[in-house]
Amino acid sequence: MTFDWDKGNLEHRAEHGITLAEVEEAVDNDPLDVEVQMVAGEERILKVGPTRAARMLMVATTWREEKLRVVTAFDASPG
Repeated sequence: MTFDWDKGNLEHRAEHGITLAEVEEAVDNDPLDVEVQMVAGEERILKVGPTRAARMLMVATTWREEKLRVVTAFDASPG
């Protein structure tokens, strides 16, 4: 799968202290889709999934052409 990264989503992800590798691992590790939202005419899917180090992440994604764009990612549990 090809991910769509740009300055905006890279900076937003970094604000939450999550690496690119962690986001991609959580998406690749068979995450659970928890919610589908329509935002500005675009379908966004909120997923929860683990990294290889067992860090649980919430990841919001959308498809743009044939690339998966990560809208945001953050820890699934507080603290």
